[in-house]
Amino acid sequence: MYINLLISKDMSGVWLPQAGSSSRGRKVLVYLSTGEVVSSYSSLEKMLNGLGWEKYEGNLDLFQFHKHSSVDLISLPRDFCRFNSTCIYMYDIVVKNPNIFHVRDM
Repeated sequence: MYINLLISKDMSGVWLPQAGSSSRGRKVLVYLSTGEVVSSYSSLEKMLNGLGWEKYEGNLDLFQFHKHSSVDLISLPRDFCRFNSTCIYMYDIVVKNPNIFHVRDM
């Protein structure tokens, strides 16, 4: 299956889908070491903390995580429903944590 996404980068560095982009089916973010589906920000935060990511309190509109050993910043919408409905946030986590997370069809 091929997914055709039109994306652009917003001010926080997150890649966002543009109008007219689509992906089929619902996606979930899976933590590969346990096979657990990320079901809340609290579970995701625990996973990211274990990987050296720390919550960054610099932006009230987003949940953000950073690593001291990297220039990477993970920026997520405060509303978890929006995280679940827009798979581009999941792919941002996958790219910044290779072989740790995976996006799968539900």
